Amino acid sequence: MLRGPSSFLWVPVPPAAALAVALLSSLSHCSFLEPADPVISSLSPYFGTKTRYEDANCGLLRDPEVPRRDPELLEDTCTPLQLVALIRHGTRYPTAKQIRKLRQLHGLLQARRPRDDRADAVGGRDLGAALANWPLWYADWMDGQLVEKGREDMRQLALRLASLFPALFSHENYSRLQLVTSSKHRCVESGVAFLKGLWQHYHPGLPPPDVADMECNPPRINDKLMRFFDHCEKFLTEVEGNDTALYHVEAFKTGPEMQNILKKVAAALQVPFNSLNADLIQVAFFTCSFDLAIKGVKSPWCDVFDTDDAKVLEYLNDLKQYWKRGYGYTINSRSSCTLFQDIFQHLDKAVEQKKRSQPVSSPVILQFGHAETLLPLLSLMGYFKDKEPLTAYNYKEQMHRKFRSGHIVPYASNLIFVLYHCKNAKTLKEEFRVQILLNEKVLPLAHSQETVSLYEDLKNHYKDILQSCNTGEECKLPKVNNTSDEL
Repeated sequence: MLRGPSSFLWVPVPPAAALAVALLSSLSHCSFLEPADPVISSLSPYFGTKTRYEDANCGLLRDPEVPRRDPELLEDTCTPLQLVALIRHGTRYPTAKQIRKLRQLHGLLQARRPRDDRADAVGGRDLGAALANWPLWYADWMDGQLVEKGREDMRQLALRLASLFPALFSHENYSRLQLVTSSKHRCVESGVAFLKGLWQHYHPGLPPPDVADMECNPPRINDKLMRFFDHCEKFLTEVEGNDTALYHVEAFKTGPEMQNILKKVAAALQVPFNSLNADLIQVAFFTCSFDLAIKGVKSPWCDVFDTDDAKVLEYLNDLKQYWKRGYGYTINSRSSCTLFQDIFQHLDKAVEQKKRSQPVSSPVILQFGHAETLLPLLSLMGYFKDKEPLTAYNYKEQMHRKFRSGHIVPYASNLIFVLYHCKNAKTLKEEFRVQILLNEKVLPLAHSQETVSLYEDLKNHYKDILQSCNTGEECKLPKVNNTSDEL
């Protein structure tokens, strides 16, 4: 794990207005891993959704169970009552589609005829030859499966959350954990690995048994929650299956920024310019990220690009996420209404149980999904929205954009709602308050920029979504008018 700075401990909160900027700044200026840690690359901050969690979250502690204080805004008068966490799966293998593209690129390199008088710009060596001879170890069966590093991502996250919220993750509550997961194997396996991390927390030194023998609820598959986008006809028709929906992505691929990279890479690898395209360039870039994340190896693929190239390729990835999962189309976020409402139904139930002096039936709810689960939800809530949309034509103007998918949803990213039961110091009346954490850091609330909200105030801010957003209606395709004016 990383030896992060002590600043990740809960410390006095900066003024509310500055907190959102501080969060983005901390993400943008992550220090790299220390020399004693695994391999690093100057490209690491720019891998978008293929970013390692530790590269997006510099504040991880080497010992995940070092006790951490609660946020100072919620001191002794508040007790955590319930935690609802939406967690992206851990580090995974590339998909079969990505592997096929990598094979295509590898074939180009093996078939090339380099000119003897041309030396590669990187250290005077033939980079194309180095890549042609670099082992192509990816196989079709991998197809997005969770890797061992991904299991470790989940185990370590479990240990840190159990340390941060010991009352909620107590051994007594273990049997009352609720786990929901996407049907994808990487998500199911992430849930299992998280449970094994908790077992390690409760029984240090003892190997974890099978999940069925852990005395907790096994993961429950619910794709209508975790893969809501697969069940939204309007999204599937107007965005997923619409060739023009990603116009800006395709336009950027043929724009000057990408064309410059294509020319540069063709010269460096000594392959014909017309044999390359933006998709092959992107898969080469991501192969650097996969080798780093899965094997901890800085392969020659990382030498193909510099940081200027990486920023352009990051933007290409962000364009896709923006138009397909973020603010590009309203249906992207509105399709997540059911998931958002489900989170608040859990919180409502906990509030009602506490008001009746009943124990909270599910103190911890863990939901394992995808980057495509988290991004629409965060967009629905109004986070990371830039003043101007991301387009194929404003790359330079968006250099300091808020919407950077690698900072928001790296592998193992997590969005956490924490419900507190508090006693008002002045009136001595009971109150329910909420904090939201993104990747284990307090996220300023969209409606106030404060770090904590009264639960009723938060519900009031999202009243439209909670009361008026019906996924069945939102996802219904508009009826086509079949009437004709022809005689």
